[in-house]
Amino acid sequence: MATLYINEKKKKGHINPEIYGHFSEHLGRCIYEGLYVGENSEIPNVNGMRKDVVDALKEMQIPVLRWPGGCFADEYHWKDGIGPKADRKKMINTHWGGVVEDNSFGTHEFFELCEQLGCKTYVNGNVGSGTVQEMSEWVEYCTFDGVSPMADLRGENGHEKPWKIDYFGVGNENWGCGGNMTPEYYGNLYRRYQTYVRQYNNDAPIQKICCGANAADYFWTEGVLKTCTAAPAPGPDADNPGFMNGLSLHYYVHPGGWENKGSATEFDSKIWYQTLCKAIYMEELIRRHGAVMDQYDPQKKIGMMVDEWGCWFDVEPGTNPGFLYQQNTMRDALVAGITLNIFNKHCDRVKMACIAQMVNVLQAVILTEGPRMVLTPTYYVFHMYRHHQDAELVESYVEGNQSIGEEAAYQVPQISESVSVGEDGTVNITVNNLSVTEDVPMEISFAELVPSRIEAVILTGAMCAHNTFEEPENVKETGFCDYKTEANKIRFTAPPCSVISFRVGQ
Repeated sequence: MATLYINEKKKKGHINPEIYGHFSEHLGRCIYEGLYVGENSEIPNVNGMRKDVVDALKEMQIPVLRWPGGCFADEYHWKDGIGPKADRKKMINTHWGGVVEDNSFGTHEFFELCEQLGCKTYVNGNVGSGTVQEMSEWVEYCTFDGVSPMADLRGENGHEKPWKIDYFGVGNENWGCGGNMTPEYYGNLYRRYQTYVRQYNNDAPIQKICCGANAADYFWTEGVLKTCTAAPAPGPDADNPGFMNGLSLHYYVHPGGWENKGSATEFDSKIWYQTLCKAIYMEELIRRHGAVMDQYDPQKKIGMMVDEWGCWFDVEPGTNPGFLYQQNTMRDALVAGITLNIFNKHCDRVKMACIAQMVNVLQAVILTEGPRMVLTPTYYVFHMYRHHQDAELVESYVEGNQSIGEEAAYQVPQISESVSVGEDGTVNITVNNLSVTEDVPMEISFAELVPSRIEAVILTGAMCAHNTFEEPENVKETGFCDYKTEANKIRFTAPPCSVISFRVGQ
């Protein structure tokens, strides 16, 4: 038996809602067909946004949305995406499939989508091929409330009132597709560009995000922070080390490496454990990048923003390889559960994360095909974990947590978990059984709480199980009642390949 000990009285940090964020790039069918179908589409929509998709995302309580990229961000010129749609400049999406981008989804459409979702906005600016002036004018266009060239232009395009940019990324993956820069060169560019991301409304400050590392590139983290913190930030930014509020981190899980990502739906138990082991590697990345950040920001004022993460497998057979369309199984669900548990437990440093991507791309929470929509196993994990948003992390650990796996190099703990307490005192518990075949008898033991109110749901299925447009409910969240209580304990058995959520009150 494995015992999950919970000290619900010992708070260890605040779980930012933004840890449960999402990413939408102009890539494949994420924006077009997935989120945006246009006002004249026969698919039900509100101002061009797919109603079924928006409704599902609202149910999942999405806290923040990142846009327009990704690699696309550093070739995106925002003025091409405003004004009458018939007049908008067309371009080639050189990164993703070489298709024509008609810019019918631009700044106004993004803020419209976020308003419908009720989520915060994360805009990624162009450093790789854009100018300081272009970035500065975009911020002015979006946020300035008054008389100015860009505010006037916004009004001419039909939106008198300014929007709110909650987060602004100064470039994306500038170590690679964003310009192949060195950390010192980018660090100096960041210092320059961020200067002109003006704070026009002190009541609605923009959080500035610096481009961080790819996976285990600790050299990049060190070089950028050393460059950006070479001198104290003057004036109003004095409490903002390195002129930044956040430093990004990107990490994708693919069991066979970049050259052999493998099928999204056809794999064996050996590949299952390899994948989950690589998901758990996120723990080491956060710890080691966090240690570098601690040298330059010991007070943890700079948030770690893991604004691209998730599984990256081979595309579905017969689809455009540049569209990155892949299916989503219980393996993806466990990767999501493991990763979100890790983010929760590192909420002192991790302040935002965005799974890649929202619809029809990589580890999507939703897939669409014409008028049809299907929710993926990953969607249900985010739905089950939504109660952790804005809650307080509390102390928890598992005694009797065995190591499992078929290869010595890819052993994983059988149980992954995290626990938080909401504002109303409800204890939120998320437990994953990583085993392909074995049940795990478990006991939850609270320090003081005697459970009198329990709500529980479960997501489980065979390791390759997934939802299709023909069978959309093969894998779905269902009620879980197979538990017993005694004094301050809950006893249950976690089935193999399962994610379980408990909400416990007294």
